[in-house]
Amino acid sequence: MRLIITIIPVLIFFMFIACKDSQSVDSYSESQKYPGIHQANSPIQLDGHGQELAWDEAIWYPLDHIWLGEKPTIEDFSGRFKLLWNSDNIYILAEITDDVILDLHENGLDRYWDDDCLEIFIDEDNSGGNHQYNHNAFAYHLAQNLRVTDMGLDSLPAYFDSHMQSAKVQQENLTTWEGGIKIFKDDYTFGANPRKLSIGDELGFMVAYCDNDSSEQRENFVGSIAIEGEDKNRGWIDAGVFNDWTLIE
Repeated sequence: MRLIITIIPVLIFFMFIACKDSQSVDSYSESQKYPGIHQANSPIQLDGHGQELAWDEAIWYPLDHIWLGEKPTIEDFSGRFKLLWNSDNIYILAEITDDVILDLHENGLDRYWDDDCLEIFIDEDNSGGNHQYNHNAFAYHLAQNLRVTDMGLDSLPAYFDSHMQSAKVQQENLTTWEGGIKIFKDDYTFGANPRKLSIGDELGFMVAYCDNDSSEQRENFVGSIAIEGEDKNRGWIDAGVFNDWTLIE
């Protein structure tokens, strides 16, 4: 009996620690503050393979938050991404598993969000705020043909191909996207030069994927963060929902 009495407090203690650790992991996974984007310690060749040693130092983050539609099955869609940086680019490596790749609109400025595409949101100074028809932030849609689209100052879609160099490799249902994204100040006008990046810079950033298997409109919109409220599809307007990221060594 004395042995049982001694063991019970010990068990309760370990159960408490396990519960506490579990809670900290859950809250971290939902956090709006990520640990940081590591500086690339070697050159990145944008070929869609992501085999550089620098990528081994980066962390995989999931695309697992449903912004539109129903939660897809693992066979239908799953995704994850890594980030790195140097003075000239933010680098992204994304792995997307998708059983059907749909690219209906030959005109890349027409309903590009209803085709399968990778979407990258960037607020260069993490200032938040509206960016619907201005360049306070960008919502780059990277199409299957690697063209880059966002809204212009005239409230019309425009190509921003010079902002991102990218490549992708598709093997059966797995597509690997690799891109280098230049960063522009919020007073950007066409033809402006990108700014240089350095340790300690803070960015607003998030990633999403538009998934469409057979419909006129995208069936799922899956993002990297939890967006509060009923309207989860507001990242293309409101940079205040982006994650906070810091460039670290």
